[in-house]
Amino acid sequence: MNRTQQIETRLREALAPRELTVRDDSEAHRGHSGFQEGGESHFHVIIRSDAFEGQSRIARHRMVHTALGPELVTAIHALSMDLDT
Repeated sequence: MNRTQQIETRLREALAPRELTVRDDSEAHRGHSGFQEGGESHFHVIIRSDAFEGQSRIARHRMVHTALGPELVTAIHALSMDLDT
């Protein structure tokens, strides 16, 4: 299972999103710090989940990081997020 699939699986299990998009943006960062040949270093996720109801922006980010787990978070160079209920 590649990182994109791992991210999607872990977020679905932890947050039960109505909408989930995981996009590998690595190629757009070729030549920049953290770029890894083969991609899977820079990601953007869009999540719409009731689990975010009443949570601050920081709390939502922490929920995503917890769902991904420390080994996956440290393997990713950059993760941008669009999180809403």
